[in-house]
Amino acid sequence: MKKNLGFLGLSLALVALLSCGGSPKQSNVSAQQTAEVQPYPYFSGDSALMFAAVQVGFGPRVPNTPAHGACADWMIAKLSAYGAKISVQSFDAVGYDKTVYKARNIMASFAPENPDRILLMSHWDSRHIADHDPDESLQHLPIDGANDGASGVAILIELARLMHDKAPAIGVDILMLDVEDQGTPENVKNFSPNEETWCLGSQYWAKEAQKNGYKARYGILLDMVGSPTAEFPMEQYSVSYAPDVVEKLWAKAGELGVGQHFVYQKIGAITDDHYFINKIAGIPTVDIIHYSDANRKGFPDEWHTHADNMSALSAKTLRAVGMLLTAVVYQPLVW
Repeated sequence: MKKNLGFLGLSLALVALLSCGGSPKQSNVSAQQTAEVQPYPYFSGDSALMFAAVQVGFGPRVPNTPAHGACADWMIAKLSAYGAKISVQSFDAVGYDKTVYKARNIMASFAPENPDRILLMSHWDSRHIADHDPDESLQHLPIDGANDGASGVAILIELARLMHDKAPAIGVDILMLDVEDQGTPENVKNFSPNEETWCLGSQYWAKEAQKNGYKARYGILLDMVGSPTAEFPMEQYSVSYAPDVVEKLWAKAGELGVGQHFVYQKIGAITDDHYFINKIAGIPTVDIIHYSDANRKGFPDEWHTHADNMSALSAKTLRAVGMLLTAVVYQPLVW
């Protein structure tokens, strides 16, 4: 997943965005106090953490496994119970090693009749191997993907629960993307980087969306959003394709008192699901993804290791990201 491809040349929008330097001043009001005076429901990090635990409880959600199928069925049932219109996109995806994955993209639509929509996404599969685990004897085994997969899904399901209780004014599509994390490992013989072996679900979905004329104001992708030390910098593809969305999101995070996670730092391009949604479907989409230059790998320590289990998640971080998405749903970004 997600190879950092380096800087592709910063757009003028990014220069303008960062020209003043630093981040917005944080409010002295706590995040919970801030949320309580907002005209939208309270997002529970504890509830999101529970939804992550349910996913991990199925076992690694690797395509073609019983755990994968059981988790898909659970997501469909849960989102249906929250009043969403469900559409399931079943397809075959061919992996880097020619494995044919029986895959499912799952979309839950709220107010499907409303043409004014936003798109919220996460991948829900977990990696088939722990290729970055420090214990080489365990590298061939699949991972739980608590942070890398389950965290984003958990936030979106908790948000669906809120929308069931209080409908927003805008149409919202929650998209659970499959086969994101089965790309080429770096330790295979004759390794050659190929971004198209990653994000197979979003590639398929974006082509179908383009064909069918799907439209949304903008999209937001969640990826590895549950670590207690999470930092979400401004990723290059996000800024290049959706500069206004980046600017508004990071500013809103500061207003909500969670700006310590949404850092005003520019990083290189990361191949993730948002890249193909931007490039193929033409929907300006931002990637909220944990990445820090202070980390040797860039991604969190548990990335693609067996340490990516429930201990890697924090209810406080899930709440911080969930607060931001709740604000976006009930007070959509405008410019």
